[in-house]
Amino acid sequence: MRGQASSFGSRVVVAVVIAVAMLTAAAGVASAHVTVKPSSVPAGGFEILSFSVPNEKDDANTVKLEVEIPTTKPIPFVSVQPMTGWSIEVERSTLAKPVKVHGDEVSEAVSKVTWTATAGGLEPGQFDLFTISAGPLPSKGKVQFKALQTYSDGEVVRWIQPTVKGAPEPEHPAPTLTLTKASEAGH
Repeated sequence: MRGQASSFGSRVVVAVVIAVAMLTAAAGVASAHVTVKPSSVPAGGFEILSFSVPNEKDDANTVKLEVEIPTTKPIPFVSVQPMTGWSIEVERSTLAKPVKVHGDEVSEAVSKVTWTATAGGLEPGQFDLFTISAGPLPSKGKVQFKALQTYSDGEVVRWIQPTVKGAPEPEHPAPTLTLTKASEAGH
């Protein structure tokens, strides 16, 4: 009888460990989003921003990332860091209202950057940083970038939902950059 109870207890422990492992793995996948790093920077300056992209699927590669740069809060100058294994396309748009930068009027800005895999892309369990240099950043508030992540099986995950203070986090939040008070030393 004692051997049966011990065996039963061992099975219960194993079942609990498996259940906890499965819940932990599921929580890890659910919390992995396309995000912008850093998530907070001083307003008005130039910054290097990286879009952290995890592959959340176990049966397909991430083969494309499209990031919209908002023109309602324009970032006049955007340059893209090259990435081995990816082609990069930069789209520009005419601004509804030109902005002044160092005394010059800027009427056009980057509105979208698309990275497309030229090799295999991001495999399951991998992530990468898709990096731009951007500025001058808007003078206050938040900048929400809409991002589309395309997988090799054709699925497109739209990271475009705004995050609203006090509301639950949306299922597919847009990468959001918070602008803080500009530093005294300038940027």
